[in-house]
Amino acid sequence: MSEEYNPDIVTVVDENGEEHTFEELDRIETDSGRYVALIPVYDEAEDILDDDGELIILKVSEEDGETYLEPIEDDNEFNEIGKIFEERLSDMFSFEEE
Repeated sequence: MSEEYNPDIVTVVDENGEEHTFEELDRIETDSGRYVALIPVYDEAEDILDDDGELIILKVSEEDGETYLEPIEDDNEFNEIGKIFEERLSDMFSFEEE
């Protein structure tokens, strides 16, 4: 029996009201909080080719029953979480050091 690939698709509305669509690759929970690793999903082939292939890592927060994804402002926190995602996703992706 073959397994079908069904990606977890997330639509995010930014502060300008513009919608962005992402595929959720992974999620983790640490003592610092909950986090997701995303990649953009595009409708146009040209947009796919123009993508830089960067993994997007965001922190999950909740307020008044609503779930929000927000950037990780603290560099140390971002680096720590980024390394965890790199290790977990290394079988699927290759990562370059900056």
